[in-house]
Amino acid sequence: MRPQKFKTRITELFGIRHPILCGGFMWLSDANYVAAGVNAGCMSFMTAKTFADVGRWREELAKCGELTGGKPYGVNLYASLRSEDSEMLKGHLEAALEAGVRHFETAGAPPTVLLPRLREASAVVVHKVAAVRHAISAAAKLDIDAITIVGMECGGHPGLHMVGTMVQGLVAAERIHLPVVIGGGIGHGRQIVAALGFGAEGVIIGTRFLVAEEIWSHDAVKQRVVEAGETDSALVLASQRNTYRVIDNESTRAVAALEAAGETDFEKYRPYVQGNQQKMAYETGDWNSGMLAMGQAAVFADKIEPMESIVDGLVDQASAGLERLNAVASAVG
Repeated sequence: MRPQKFKTRITELFGIRHPILCGGFMWLSDANYVAAGVNAGCMSFMTAKTFADVGRWREELAKCGELTGGKPYGVNLYASLRSEDSEMLKGHLEAALEAGVRHFETAGAPPTVLLPRLREASAVVVHKVAAVRHAISAAAKLDIDAITIVGMECGGHPGLHMVGTMVQGLVAAERIHLPVVIGGGIGHGRQIVAALGFGAEGVIIGTRFLVAEEIWSHDAVKQRVVEAGETDSALVLASQRNTYRVIDNESTRAVAALEAAGETDFEKYRPYVQGNQQKMAYETGDWNSGMLAMGQAAVFADKIEPMESIVDGLVDQASAGLERLNAVASAVG
């Protein structure tokens, strides 16, 4: 593991070596992936939504604690406006707190119903959004510790407004008093230096880690990410106000055709977008089926390798980027 190169409010808040949060993936963010990120010097979040059964969830939490050797790790809580989802999430939150977790990433709806319990437990909370106005509102109204904002380049859900990371990140960093983490298209260490340079306290990286050996998905899916360029993702479901950036495949093209035809009935989309298809694709390697989140940072994922190797490479690249900046600045001094 590389030594610490940057000290920011995010590294201090989470007690981590590098200003990197490892993005969560539905189905994939299990104990192996999360522990690998933590052991590489980052903060990583296990997705509660992946484990519907609370007993299975408790087992995975215990496993993660063992794999990290007691080092802190995080949990992602995706809040919903549906009451039944909120009740399930509360149960998963209690299980996480009982397991000793004190670092949480919230996403989706504002986590209003969860915050009193999180604050009672003295937890650290970073809330993730996809629009500057939501970031500003959350920072002003929610009792949270940090904000993550992602731009249109990100895999998964980039929001509705299609504003790039460079714009979103800079505006958020200038207007919000809380520590700001930015993401979307970030998969190279020089981008980390750029993010810190315009005021962010850290970055969140997802797609670059899809090729980590510790991710359980089939190697055929990982190899597709390795081979992908910056134009090999597709944006779908904007017509349903649920924009999704995913691997361009047969399913996404079928969805795009429905959208182009003006189809509004979600049932017509369901066969292509339902979650079990996504999980099956990860299991079988059939990346042409289902909605498989992948951002434009796939262009930086050049091989399947251990998580620590990926993170070390990012830190080395960041160090080289910082040296270049120093050289450019000193050249005029």
